[in-house]
Amino acid sequence: MGRFRDSGDDGGGDTGIDMSAMIDMVFILLIFFIVTTTFVEETGVEVDKPQAASAVQLEKTSILIAITTKGEVVYGGREIGLGGVQPLVRRMLSKEEVPVVIQADQAVPSGLLVRVIDAAKLGGAVKVSIATSAKRS
Repeated sequence: MGRFRDSGDDGGGDTGIDMSAMIDMVFILLIFFIVTTTFVEETGVEVDKPQAASAVQLEKTSILIAITTKGEVVYGGREIGLGGVQPLVRRMLSKEEVPVVIQADQAVPSGLLVRVIDAAKLGGAVKVSIATSAKRS
């Protein structure tokens, strides 16, 4: 009987679980997920992309440039014009090597599309793709 006797004063106090270690772990995980998250930038305009049977999904991190039916070259929701493509691509590629994706409307003249592709390549882009939608049967 003496072996199982309480040696301390119980005093009726509540015993609880120390949650500080779990809270620290949750904050560390939160910071980890915030730092490792990649955000997809949109062009800011809606274009009617042409359909292609060879359409594939590209990487999430890329430079998205849109060409509207009015001939506007748009990046991040603002018009940059044809002259703004080369400096934009050069500046973005200085941070990280990413592909350039051009979202051209179906009604865009091919000459304008070729000039935008050339400007992107002159800006240092190695991989330039044209965004299409999957061909529907």
